[in-house]
Amino acid sequence: MPGTTSTAPGAPSAGPSTSAPHPRRWVALAVIAVSQLMVVLDATIVNIALPQAQADLGITDANRQWVITAYTLAFGGLLLLGGRIADYWGRKRTFLVGMTGFALASALGGLATTGGMLFAARALQGAFGALLAPAALALLTVLFTEATERAKAFAVYGAIAGGGSAVGLLLGGVLTEYADWRWCLLVNIPVAAIAIAFALPLVPESRAHGNTRYDVPGAIVVTAGLVSLVYGFTKAAEDGWDATATLGFIAAGVVLLAAFVVIELRSSHPLLPLRIILDRNRGGAFLTSTLIGAGLFGAFLFLTFYFQVVLQYKPLEAGLASLPVTAGVLIAAGGASQLMPRLGAKPLMVAGAALAAVGMLVLTQIDADTSFLTHLLPAQVILGLGLGFTFVPLSSLALVGVPEHDAGAASATLNATQQIGGSLGTALLNTFYTSAVAAYLVGRAPNPVTQVEALVHGYRVAFAWGAALIILAGLATLFLVKVRKEDIPTGGTVHMG
Repeated sequence: MPGTTSTAPGAPSAGPSTSAPHPRRWVALAVIAVSQLMVVLDATIVNIALPQAQADLGITDANRQWVITAYTLAFGGLLLLGGRIADYWGRKRTFLVGMTGFALASALGGLATTGGMLFAARALQGAFGALLAPAALALLTVLFTEATERAKAFAVYGAIAGGGSAVGLLLGGVLTEYADWRWCLLVNIPVAAIAIAFALPLVPESRAHGNTRYDVPGAIVVTAGLVSLVYGFTKAAEDGWDATATLGFIAAGVVLLAAFVVIELRSSHPLLPLRIILDRNRGGAFLTSTLIGAGLFGAFLFLTFYFQVVLQYKPLEAGLASLPVTAGVLIAAGGASQLMPRLGAKPLMVAGAALAAVGMLVLTQIDADTSFLTHLLPAQVILGLGLGFTFVPLSSLALVGVPEHDAGAASATLNATQQIGGSLGTALLNTFYTSAVAAYLVGRAPNPVTQVEALVHGYRVAFAWGAALIILAGLATLFLVKVRKEDIPTGGTVHMG
């Protein structure tokens, strides 16, 4: 973290500008990477398992989407509070509590006997993930203060942020086909146990000092606003955009989010200090992250349905078919870490958004029997390359120069924008998809061929809107971010202010 003192157990404390690199920082990075992967992939690992879980627990079609959104909404809505708790309570302590709670919530979900129990478990996963993720990222910024090493560390984080969703789809396919859907949740227990065992001796503690009060009203209002907004989008899919319920929930969400801004302006200990997002570069990075998340989550959701429903892939086949995105992310993340110190963040982010949008637009050309090798494979690789070139500089840009006291809040905001964007984007794209399918079927004879054609048409529309969101992300970077090559730190700490 910029200007933060990192002290290992038994080691002397150093000042912000003279602290030596932590001797076990690369091993600690591996622990942090595992925790981040677990949090990110849990947003998508249940996608492929959802049909089995729905049948086993008797979940209705109208309610099954809450298996996904209960997680992402709790995660995104509480991340800001989690970041402040990590700052003041201690980042290592928060990391360990978050990891333990995440494992226990996973156990509850894996043993669920009703739909409500599964929804509650997923929400608890999101809540503990909101402690775990910002603490992990804040620890990463503590451990790596030198520019070249920081770029490499963020390359690891960026690859996980961009590719973790695809890994979740693959792992979900393996566990669903060869074990049981419940293992998509239970698998977190041994992973968390290993991470905790290594984190205790290897990860250093750090905390901010000063005002340690928490903005609980802000956390409640912003979470309620986001839930209301997503529920409004969901109602639009059922009742239409002009329905009273739809307009009411969307309006309530907007009012609550506006109230959140007022609370933050008047609070002596705000959940989100507005100075963090009012910085032009950082605000542009957060807006880009929100829009990329909205397009990305929707792409993975509809792509896995296209594989299984239209192309009739088995769960494992659907998971394997999603791997090209991850491959593209990993390739681009490595290249971005090398290019960022020379080119700066902005050129890479603009190029990444352009590539990702191209990949999404290629997906709008699918039909009922599209070839995987000649069409779906290159489209996913291009999408993955774009995401990799976006996430690595985005993560660094959002955190470089953040004052020590706000480091946890800034890292939480970065995570929150991706999850909130994913929640809003999934709900919005699903509404467009549902409306497109219904419109296509009007006046056509109801038969199996027409049904498949309607589904494909809906996926095309969803991918088109996903591309539009990613294009907007590129425009946000182009017009808001003003970082130049010489703005990237060349060594030492990056404390500012």
